[in-house]
Amino acid sequence: MFATLSMYFQHSFVIYALIVGVLIALCSSLLGVTLVLKRFSFIGDGLSHVAFGALAIAAVLNLTNDMLLIIPITVISAILLLRGGQNAKIKGDAAIAMISVGSLAFGYLLMNLFSTSSNLSGDVCTTLFGSTSILTLTPKDVWICIILSAVVIIVFVLFYNKIFAVTFDENFSKATGTNANGYNLLIAIIIALIIVLAMKLVGSLLISALVIFPALSAMRLFRSFKMVTICSAILSVVCAFSGIIISILASTPVGSTIVAVDVIIFILCYIVGVLTGGVRK
Repeated sequence: MFATLSMYFQHSFVIYALIVGVLIALCSSLLGVTLVLKRFSFIGDGLSHVAFGALAIAAVLNLTNDMLLIIPITVISAILLLRGGQNAKIKGDAAIAMISVGSLAFGYLLMNLFSTSSNLSGDVCTTLFGSTSILTLTPKDVWICIILSAVVIIVFVLFYNKIFAVTFDENFSKATGTNANGYNLLIAIIIALIIVLAMKLVGSLLISALVIFPALSAMRLFRSFKMVTICSAILSVVCAFSGIIISILASTPVGSTIVAVDVIIFILCYIVGVLTGGVRK
């Protein structure tokens, strides 16, 4: 096995896949804790379906760089979801369901009407569940991922205290003069960027798992926001790295393998948490 891995590591596409996979996993885990605590977990599902619809539009228009369309549409949808969640006429879950299902149906319809490929079902399955496209990344793709990941990490570190305050007591944050709506908007925009980045890794239907499972696993072991965030980041990176390696060795789908590893880690953390009562720090 080590000889096989050594042979694979001589190829640049494996190195690219590991870099992108680790960065996406790290970014997903940072905001995953906030989304779970604020009960916004399904925003990931909604935005991933929006990204699928945007990808379909980009494919119809034959855009050479589909990110130029996918990122703005996903970010705008994130803003609309946040505003919809604050509107008494359209509750948060209804807004997510409305945009999520509508985008998914619209994207699939476009791909059927204007298909440029003879393997439509394969293209749709690849987009929804991820594929080996993570193993065909170009240096340009890697640099885009590095830049966007750096933006996400820097923003999270700079505004960590504000994000912490908004996560646990939004009303108190507003009372102390914090622009809670602005920071909620910032969180929505960052998660939109993460969704776009993660599409090539796990597909649009499995993105929420990448965001939620590491956070839930860390919460079984720790109680403080800081320790849960750090543990979530470590677990997410380990799962992504392990999933990609297993996928390469076993020739399994990358996205599904990573999520399967996340599920196994969650079960182990749950058992440890039950036996030890969690590390209350």
